Amino acid sequence: MGLLTGKTLLVTGVLMDSSIAFHVARLAQDEGATVILTSFGRTMKITTAIAKRLPQTPPVVELDVSNQEHLDTLAGRLGEHTDRLDGVLHSIGFAPQGAFTFLEGSWADVSTAVHVSAYSLKALAVAALPLMGAGGSIVGLTFDARYAWPVYDWMGVAKAAFEATNRYCARDLGPKGVRCNLVAAGPIRTTAAKSIPGFETFERVWGDRAPLGWDVHDAEPAARACVALLSDWFPATTGEIVHVDGGVHAMGQ
Repeated sequence: MGLLTGKTLLVTGVLMDSSIAFHVARLAQDEGATVILTSFGRTMKITTAIAKRLPQTPPVVELDVSNQEHLDTLAGRLGEHTDRLDGVLHSIGFAPQGAFTFLEGSWADVSTAVHVSAYSLKALAVAALPLMGAGGSIVGLTFDARYAWPVYDWMGVAKAAFEATNRYCARDLGPKGVRCNLVAAGPIRTTAAKSIPGFETFERVWGDRAPLGWDVHDAEPAARACVALLSDWFPATTGEIVHVDGGVHAMGQ
């Protein structure tokens, strides 16, 4: 019997088979879960193609988290595939290029980053809630926002807001029996990472600073943590951030 046998999960953010979300979907299926993916716009075709590389090809439902109509109709559209959700993976983040220069970042760029990368956690949770009951789990992916990282700039601020949003979601969804937690992964060479100018700065130093070492090509350790949090093995854990970074978060400069 697998860790997720009998559960149905909604997984966002599958763009390439290198993505953490892809590995979460793969491991979840290996552990017995039924998986539904989301995508939108031009990336629908990409996600649909990548989905065929999973052990079982899941359906792909359109969802743009900045589109209120998509959010309002999500539960109804998911009803074509399932009558319930046991877990949701939030693997969504975006910032315009202008947001990666802190002092020059415009509000237009910053507001987009905060909307898509932080507010969307609450928006997705509310959209999925009609299909979720006690024992449900929402898991998001972050990049440790306690620090002012090189090159991350307003995306770092958005991640700080994302982490705060998780705590408030934990507060308000806890009475409904729904847990909300984050996994803070070290740098992984994903599509999202490649879109950040200078992200290789992290890749060069992370392995040296991590007491366990770090492989920027290996998304599975972070995916395993997500799967564990989506399971019933953490029934009393919410509002938490689990670091999967080789131990860098615990080291001094």
